[in-house]
Amino acid sequence: MTGAARDDFGFDHVPETDQSFENALEKARAGERLTIADGVELMTTGTDTDGIDPVRKELVLEAADRRRAEMVGDDVTFVANLNNNVTTACTTGCLFCNFKNTAHLFESDSDVDHQGFTKTPAESRDIVSDAVEMGIYEVTSVSGLHPALVLDEEHREILQSYDNPAAEVNYKPPDVYDADPGTYAEQLAAMSVDGVHVHSMTPEEAHHAKRGTDWSYEEVYRRLADAGLDSAPGTAAEILVPEVRDVICPGKIGTDEWVAGMEGAMEAGLDVTATIMYGHVENEMHRVMHLDVVRDLQDRHGGITEFVPLSFVYQNTPLYDRGLVSGGASDAEDELMIAVSRLYLDNVEHIQSSWVKFGNAKALKLLNCGADDLMGTILSEEITKRAGGEYGEFRSFDDYVEMISAIGRRPVERSTDYRTRRPLNVDDDHHGPMLGPRADGTPMLERRRDPATADD
Repeated sequence: MTGAARDDFGFDHVPETDQSFENALEKARAGERLTIADGVELMTTGTDTDGIDPVRKELVLEAADRRRAEMVGDDVTFVANLNNNVTTACTTGCLFCNFKNTAHLFESDSDVDHQGFTKTPAESRDIVSDAVEMGIYEVTSVSGLHPALVLDEEHREILQSYDNPAAEVNYKPPDVYDADPGTYAEQLAAMSVDGVHVHSMTPEEAHHAKRGTDWSYEEVYRRLADAGLDSAPGTAAEILVPEVRDVICPGKIGTDEWVAGMEGAMEAGLDVTATIMYGHVENEMHRVMHLDVVRDLQDRHGGITEFVPLSFVYQNTPLYDRGLVSGGASDAEDELMIAVSRLYLDNVEHIQSSWVKFGNAKALKLLNCGADDLMGTILSEEITKRAGGEYGEFRSFDDYVEMISAIGRRPVERSTDYRTRRPLNVDDDHHGPMLGPRADGTPMLERRRDPATADD
């Protein structure tokens, strides 16, 4: 535990079990469904000793890598995508986040300088249109909870009917602000350029899009799908254990609400992803409890296409500034998080390794710990960068082919839902996307640096 003195928070849930590491490892190797106690033993490399045992750790990683090969083979997938986050204006105040800015700073009468932004629907359309011309076929959008953002005009009318909408339902009209974000429906429609896949609307955003109403999550996601939404990201999950959320994001929706949002999206016919953001105040018991929530959700609905472990980037966050954490997860913790995710989530096929969080060399290492997906081209990534992340905002297809083939695996272009795949030929002179509405194999951008030097 390198991120914080995680026993200082008085948590009820601690990494202690009556299971043994040896028994848990045997179950993992045999492909048996793991219990929370099993997962904790593997995540800690045994609660009978302090710290991570390097020999035991390698046994866990080997078991996870074998499971990965059995479940999905040796392909390493990636997607041609763009991040287009609409606004940094937010009222939640999560302590792990440095992406968002206090919403009142965006009001027209504010004289406080800030580095935040709000894009109009027209600006979003222009950004996505340019990226589609370059060959992308997925746009991912995760934004702050701007008080002027509403689901649609019907939602706006409902919120305006409150006596004090700012206090009662966190709503202020667009003319209060320098820029009008429009509605969620307008933003999604704007980003739906030439059939591009729109991956947006976390459970937190869906909760914002139904505030002040009695609408169900399913109804909200159906309206969003009608506007252009194709799938929903399961971010805003952080750690799905209430005592941890009470520390890092007390203003955010709770675990039950996150689950309800994901259920609503899947009931509306949408694929979803699931995430964990770890390496801050939580301990290994919390991590495995989180995995258990995800596995149970998948058992009941089956719509989770991938699981994405996100290692906490701490440098510019309130948690670090206030002394609640002193760093993030160690390399060993990152490896075990990927590995135990693979072993515990026996009903989720794909586990992602993030070069945005880890850099190239470590992201490739994690592909040998149970992961099989390496994100996408990104083109723009604001959240991690604003939190202090050191790595770039773009990976070309040439970069991907070079990186993945270097570890003896096959690079494969995929669709967002993994249902369409295109293996890439390492011997081709250049590589570019082929699955998008205007993708023709042309490289998206000129190569800007040697990926082997990205971690220097």
